[in-house]
Amino acid sequence: MSHLWGGRFEERQDQFFSEFNASFRFDQRLVFCDIEGSRAYAKGLLDVGVLSADEESSLQTGLNQIESKLHNNPDFLKSAVHEGSYEDVHAFVEAELFKLCGDAAKKLHTGRSRNDQVATDLRLYLRHSIDTTVSWLKALQKSLVERAKENPRLYLPGYTHLQKAQPVLWSHLLLSYVEMLSRDVERLSDCRKRVNVLPLGSGALSGNSQGVDRELLASELSFDEITRNSLDATSDRDFVVEYLSAAALAMMHLSRLSEDLIIYATDEFRFVEMSDKVATGSSLMPQKKNPDALELVRGKTGRVYGNLMGMLTTLKGLPSCYNKDLQEDKEALFDTIDTLIGSTKVMCIVIDSLKVNVERMSAACKSGYLNATELADYLVKKGIPFRSAHHKVGEIVVYAIKHNKPLDELSLEEYKSFDPLIDADVFDRISMQATLASKASFGGTAPSRVAKAIHEASERLEASSEKEPEDD
Repeated sequence: MSHLWGGRFEERQDQFFSEFNASFRFDQRLVFCDIEGSRAYAKGLLDVGVLSADEESSLQTGLNQIESKLHNNPDFLKSAVHEGSYEDVHAFVEAELFKLCGDAAKKLHTGRSRNDQVATDLRLYLRHSIDTTVSWLKALQKSLVERAKENPRLYLPGYTHLQKAQPVLWSHLLLSYVEMLSRDVERLSDCRKRVNVLPLGSGALSGNSQGVDRELLASELSFDEITRNSLDATSDRDFVVEYLSAAALAMMHLSRLSEDLIIYATDEFRFVEMSDKVATGSSLMPQKKNPDALELVRGKTGRVYGNLMGMLTTLKGLPSCYNKDLQEDKEALFDTIDTLIGSTKVMCIVIDSLKVNVERMSAACKSGYLNATELADYLVKKGIPFRSAHHKVGEIVVYAIKHNKPLDELSLEEYKSFDPLIDADVFDRISMQATLASKASFGGTAPSRVAKAIHEASERLEASSEKEPEDD
């Protein structure tokens, strides 16, 4: 196995440990970032005279050739990983560069350590991944807003404790997830600021011995800042934890949306039906249509939580500077990136293809006494203190349940038996339309308010729209 070290050692490394120690199997993902960082570092070494102009030009050409070969022949990298000839992605790039540029390639690592190199690669990779993640989250937001536009006045029961509570608009429910995803976008965008800080030029732990201009490196790699302490720079993985934390919250929101739709798709509810595109059947029961896409998103949330907790546990006992434990950051991070982006993409398909049962949703609001609060508010308007009105309506509901009647089918005489202040206008006040319309405060479910919210959400997304999301 090719190593970037060895002179200090007299015995051959144990083969099993060599494989146990190697990271090329998973850090191969960083190969393009490693090339990008090496391009910038070559310019830094040219600037301080470590490399001649011809050597630097040769290295840049060689790095470009390696990049082109990787793009044009994906099996090139796969074969190198399969052969197990390299300890890590850095050894691979340097070895390939040596084949093309000879001894000039041996100069590229002057003053640079794998410690600041991998920290830079990881930040470059995560920076791009955050941009991709944010693009997919915004795509899901757009899908939710578009579905909200389709049925802006459709209502269904809102639930607390999974018990019917008050009617809400279907569009209002969809927009609630748009708000959750907005916070996820904000968190990830804020996290990106701390990711976009350059550690390159910090050496192994004490700084760069060649006087390389770190501001030049930052400019070449589009970093906004440079790290201020070399000890911290090479061992800092706060940005990984921060991304994992933001991703865990985003997955929690996707899981909650999944749970809502799983419940709504049951035969007991039948509010929605999953498209065949994102459902599966049973190997035994021919009638089954299972919401596996949603269940997988819900299930994968747990693994993202596990990645976050695992990373925190890895970091908690480390002394200062770089320790090999930090090699454990990549698999957890890569898995979380894949899981969040994949789950978001699947949710876009689910929402875009979801079938909504308008009749079933509306009919469900006829039971459950969802307008009981409106009746209490009606009594308040008549001068009755709310707590007394609340108690009185509770008694009316008990009466209605015993007589198997919804509140709007009780007669005026029945109402007056509870309170003579109740008049014929009560029926207008407790109608479904009046119940919904009364929630017109900012953020409420009134149709007029939700129509504005849909418009505002569309404008916000349009203002922040970018190119179509790409795979990471």
